[in-house]
Amino acid sequence: MIRTVGVEEELLLVDAESGELQDLSAAVLAAVSHEALRGGNNGVFQAELQRQQLEFATSPRKTMDDLAAEVRRWRAEAAHRAEAMGAAVAALATSPLPVTPSLGFSERHRWMGDRFGLTAQEQLTGGCHVHVSVVSDEEGIAVLDRIRPWLAVLLALSANSPFWQGRDSQYDSYRSQVWGRWPSAGPTEIFGSPDVYHRLVQTLLDTGVLRDEGMVYFDARLSKRYPTVEIRAADVCLDASTTVLLAALARGLVETASREWATGAQPDRHHVTTLRMASWQAGRYGLDGQLVHPLTMRPAPAEAVVHALVDHVRDALHDAGDLALVQEAITSLLTTGNGARVQKDLLERTGSLRAVVKECVKRTQT
Repeated sequence: MIRTVGVEEELLLVDAESGELQDLSAAVLAAVSHEALRGGNNGVFQAELQRQQLEFATSPRKTMDDLAAEVRRWRAEAAHRAEAMGAAVAALATSPLPVTPSLGFSERHRWMGDRFGLTAQEQLTGGCHVHVSVVSDEEGIAVLDRIRPWLAVLLALSANSPFWQGRDSQYDSYRSQVWGRWPSAGPTEIFGSPDVYHRLVQTLLDTGVLRDEGMVYFDARLSKRYPTVEIRAADVCLDASTTVLLAALARGLVETASREWATGAQPDRHHVTTLRMASWQAGRYGLDGQLVHPLTMRPAPAEAVVHALVDHVRDALHDAGDLALVQEAITSLLTTGNGARVQKDLLERTGSLRAVVKECVKRTQT
């Protein structure tokens, strides 16, 4: 069985010349909805927490070629929609330039703003969420329990948010720091069974802190809407090719974990606090420096940890036909750097955060 994969990407709406964010999501979505009434695409684009963001979701795909084509299609369509409003889109996980976020108009978004104050009002971040199909909640929980140590590596690969409010944050993924302010965000302990998972989710809701299950922001969770495991640890990727790499690795992780479960292999029992350390390290340094090795929980060069991930999922990648794609993409990414490295290099070359955004607008569609 080849598992299906789908991705959600959260993009920024920006002025193509100045790089400043534009609160145009409502206008873009209104135009999309009007066209949908005449038989156009519907349900692909969605509103996010802030009006300077636009999200799209792909269909479930079995091949990485098909997924890549759809990611590029919807990025181009988002750019077209933004252009009609005098703007552009950028696949950046935070805004390099100073910005005052504008909460969405929905009752849910207003509730979040009132409930969480500055945490919600300042929360202008873009993630990449990967959905991988599973056949049951039992399999899904077995997967969640076994992929936990590897999610920080996906964050390091995707890291694409070095700047915050016009300043160098000194993190490769400052998005991960901002996102971690939500009370339900981050890695989880081992669940062991669907009953334990669902009881925990209900307990979180019963506290009254969260509005609904959509606010259970675990790094990986069971999707409420689809028969999938949803992996949510990554920044939105600057280049579409990195998004596809993440999707292939995510599918490899899910398949590898399922095979381990089927053979009775137990998950690594790293404490959630240690996993937080690994996630922090990945967000701080990305691919430049050391990561926490998922097997030993000790420092190791980022390149060695990335190759350890590929080795861990190698059989699953081979069986899905993704091994060559992943190896090529990893080689390229380790050579050129992740999105954070690209942004830092652009700033060093141009001396202008506006120029950084302008170049990233172009790269979003390549």
